[in-house]
Parts: sequence; structure tokens; C-alpha cells
Amino acid sequence: MQAQPTLFVSHGAPTFATEPGQAGPLLAAMGRRQPAPRAVLIVSPHWMTRGLAVTAAARPATIHDFGGFPAELYTLQYPAPGDPALAARVAALLGAAGHRVGLDETRGLDHGAWVPMRHMFPAHDIPVVQLSLPATLDPAQAWALGRDLAPLSAEGVLIVGSGSLTHNLYEFRQRDGADEPYVRAFADWARQAVRTHDRDALVGYLDAAPQARRAHPTAEHYLPLLIAAGAAAPDADVEVLDGGISHGVLSMDAYVFNSPAAH
Repeated sequence: MQAQPTLFVSHGAPTFATEPGQAGPLLAAMGRRQPAPRAVLIVSPHWMTRGLAVTAAARPATIHDFGGFPAELYTLQYPAPGDPALAARVAALLGAAGHRVGLDETRGLDHGAWVPMRHMFPAHDIPVVQLSLPATLDPAQAWALGRDLAPLSAEGVLIVGSGSLTHNLYEFRQRDGADEPYVRAFADWARQAVRTHDRDALVGYLDAAPQARRAHPTAEHYLPLLIAAGAAAPDADVEVLDGGISHGVLSMDAYVFNSPAAH
């Protein structure tokens, strides 16, 4: 099985499922050109738990974990298979690294998982396993968690951190107008830090990045980036998928961390 890259995606609002904008076609093209993974392991901030948990259902349900959106969204299904064997492998790998991990045989895929997968793998034929985001995870721990997951890439597993490069829900709900300049400033900073593998800057983003606290009043949508970057090879070539800005405040950028072994 060919080694896989690691990936960070911005999943945007739930409407990204039906309004692909600039980012959707880029994810679709990435999904077509990469060697098909044997499975996907995805982390989303919409499943937060006290510790770590992994979905172990053979047929995970599609969770519509949002309210107040168009009725069409609640009819969408993403019936990708699960992979209980991979879930057990993830639990064993993280357990060996000192983590306590539970297997959840009833949990489905939330919109942070199935919406980007819908663009990347529309045939829903690639097994998807979701790893929860611990509620107390800090940036350094997120990077370390990624490093603990890294061996899976060589086993043909596509590791995906699904979050949002900027995520200020208050501004999302309160505004309607031109793109906010701070969003582009934060996205430009992040591109440079990711491309140069600047771990210290990425982990210390609250002090290093322009208007970081406005871009991320809370950390949960930023931490999947650190997990993806931590899981990537230190010499990975970083491809930026410029997803533009959605709703004036959500940067939709994605990053593909291509290890030399993945080519």
C-alpha cells in the first residue's frame, strides 16, 4: 500500500456540502489525483470528548449536527463504510504512546467529517473512521497527537484534520459584507508558517499570528491543523489549496502535506 499524504481541510459552514464555492472543486481534484487510500482517519472539532475515542461502527450514520439551515442539508447522506479493524489499530497505536482511547461502536460521522469527504470521495467508497478531539487538548498536545498518528500514513491511511483556518462564529452570524482584512492576514501568516514547518509559530499562534484571538476566539477549529502538521513528515512538501473566504470571515484554505514517500 502506497504511503499517503496528510491533509488539513477547512470544512466551513454546513452549507459547504451543497455550495462548494472555490474550495470544493480543489478538494475534489485532490481526491481524484491522489492514490486512493485504504481508509481515512479524520479529526473534527464537532466531536469533543473528555479523552480520546474512535468510531468503530461498520456503517457509521450521517449526523446532521446543526440547526437553522436549508431543509435540503438534512436529507443528505454520506454512507461510507467504517473500518472497525482500523479503529482498533488506532486505539492500539495511541495506547502504546500513552493515551487512553475508547472505541465507540454507535457514533456516526459529524458534518466536520462527512462534508469534506463528500467533496473528496463522492462515491463514498473509502472507509472513514473518526477520532474525537479531547476537550482539554492544547496546541502542543495537538501537535504531539499528530506525531503519534504518523505511522498510519505509511499503512495507506489518509490522516485528515478538519477544522477552519479562521473561525469566528460571532462575526459569521452578525455580518454580511466584504471579506474582513484580518482573515486574509491570518491566512497569509498560516501559509508561511506551514510551508516552513515552523512548529513553534504554529503552536504559539496566539502570540505569533496577526489577530489570532479574533481569528480563533476558541481553539477547537485550529487544533486539527496542528494534528495534521504534526502527523506530516518533517520534510513534507506543502501544497496550499486556496479555498478563498466564505461568508467574509471563514478562510477555506486546505493544506496537503506530501511526503516524498507518498510520490
